[in-house]
Amino acid sequence: MIVIAAIIIGAALGWRRAAKLGGNRADRVQYAVAFALGFAMIGVFATIFVHRMA
Repeated sequence: MIVIAAIIIGAALGWRRAAKLGGNRADRVQYAVAFALGFAMIGVFATIFVHRMA
C-alpha cells in the first residue's frame, strides 16, 4: 500500500512541478513518470523497513 500511495503522490507532485515550470503536456507526463518512479523506489524501501520492524 505504501508503494501505491507513493506512486500516486509522486505523479501528482511531478505533474504540478512541470506545470509550475511552464511545461507542455509531454513535459508534465515526463515529470509525473519520473517522480512516480522515484517515489515508488522510496516506497519499496519504506515497505521493507516497516515489514522488518514488525
